[in-house]
Amino acid sequence: MDSEVASTNASADIHLEINDRQQQIIEDFAMFSDWSERYQYLIDLGKKIRDFPAQYRNAEHLLKGCQSQVFIATQVHDQRLKIHAISDSSIVSGLIALALQVFDEQSCAAIASAEVRFIDGIGLGSNLSMTRKNGLNSLLARIKQDAAQGAAAL
Repeated sequence: MDSEVASTNASADIHLEINDRQQQIIEDFAMFSDWSERYQYLIDLGKKIRDFPAQYRNAEHLLKGCQSQVFIATQVHDQRLKIHAISDSSIVSGLIALALQVFDEQSCAAIASAEVRFIDGIGLGSNLSMTRKNGLNSLLARIKQDAAQGAAAL
């Protein structure tokens, strides 16, 4: 196998787990027949977010671009991005839970170059208010930015 083919295969492999995780979210949301059930599921997911470290509850870790209060902290370890995030809003907490499900503990390179498709795949793009959509976009942009910085540092 030549190096170009090997490089292409490696590039495809790093997205496999992220794509699998996104597909699982799409399948999970497909089980619900209407948006009231989907919102309740989103709220339930948000209740399961692990505790947020107290030392990160400060202005430095406050996510800009969100109407709700969202704190986020990331660390790179072994080329993987560890994400901690929390919100004071139950729906936003659910959105955070989805982002964590897809990106937490994934390789920085995979996150930085991943195509985010679960949002449209479950219909969130057309069912969130503009302020929540902006907040979700800010969260995803921050995760991808931190991942890109982590990948560049390697």
